[in-house]
Amino acid sequence: MSVAQPAYLQIQDVVKDFGGGAVAVNHVSIDIAKGEIFALLGSSGCGKTTLLRMLAGFETPTSGRIVLDGRDLAGLPPYDRPINMMFQSYALFPHLSVWDNIAFGLRRDGMPAAQVAERVEAMLRLVQLDKYARRKPHQLSGGQQQRVALARSLAKRPQLLLLDEPLGALDKKLREETQIELVNIIEEVGVTCVMVTHDQEEAMTMASRIAIMSEGKVLQVGPPADIYETPATRFVADFIGNVNLMDGTLVQDEADHCVVDCQDLKHYVGHGITGTRGMSVTVAVRPEKIHLARHAPANEDEAPGYNRAKGVVKNLSYFGSFTVYHLELPSGRVLKISQNNTQRHREHELTWGSEAWAHWSRQSQVVLTQ
Repeated sequence: MSVAQPAYLQIQDVVKDFGGGAVAVNHVSIDIAKGEIFALLGSSGCGKTTLLRMLAGFETPTSGRIVLDGRDLAGLPPYDRPINMMFQSYALFPHLSVWDNIAFGLRRDGMPAAQVAERVEAMLRLVQLDKYARRKPHQLSGGQQQRVALARSLAKRPQLLLLDEPLGALDKKLREETQIELVNIIEEVGVTCVMVTHDQEEAMTMASRIAIMSEGKVLQVGPPADIYETPATRFVADFIGNVNLMDGTLVQDEADHCVVDCQDLKHYVGHGITGTRGMSVTVAVRPEKIHLARHAPANEDEAPGYNRAKGVVKNLSYFGSFTVYHLELPSGRVLKISQNNTQRHREHELTWGSEAWAHWSRQSQVVLTQ
């Protein structure tokens, strides 16, 4: 029988209290595996950057432990930690070439010149900047500067790489292109990585697991698909992506399904929640899970009379590959519905003022109790 290996990075009940009631990190515990790309995701002020700074050694925990590869980092200054941090601003030396920027830390550590040259050349090949070795940072694009900063961070072969809003300085299109490049480089090196971001797409594209933080606490940890499809709380459901949240009352709860009575409609959900009848719950339905049509759905085999609502299109936004509709229900509440534009021109196009039916399957909803 094999014994489970301890996590490579262990954040154990860490607290950071700045005094005066300002608890930035509140009893956070996270285990991170070796070679994992892990994202701390949350809005400004949630504590994610403070936690990253404690990993780097720039802040000291009020209580709790941070253990890396079995070694307690307590009392170790930043320069003695086997950790490198890449900042959002990249912090490249403007007067040094790309080659010298990457070599800087290695020289400071007293590495022999031949080894420095070998390591720098390897890093340049890794980030595909061989041809730009003699250029200064201002002669590079934002994406190229970002790769130089990454190469410099990886050159010392850290046990842990910290990324602070790594793509925040890039425009949207370049950010999307660079996300995949960054992941490929990190995975090729095999370094364990913790990144901080407020960008949901960035976290979901790059990380193997995500921790959602709010007010200093971790609300949920899991792979991106689990966080998105099965949020643990109303806050997580609302924070990640777009969602329709409908408050209602649990009227039936069986092992294989439950029924929730909401204003304007009833939900038939394809799983039980082990709740009590009459309790208040929230049903979450993502806009892309809802179908929209001019006529009532013909197929009633799945859940007759449930998971449907009639309304009027009050607004719509065309985004090219998809369109978002706002369907106003009789009570005045609005359902957001996202429809893929699979054809260039559709017959019977819905527009402002159109009456329409929204419907969804019993597997589309999540019932939230907190």
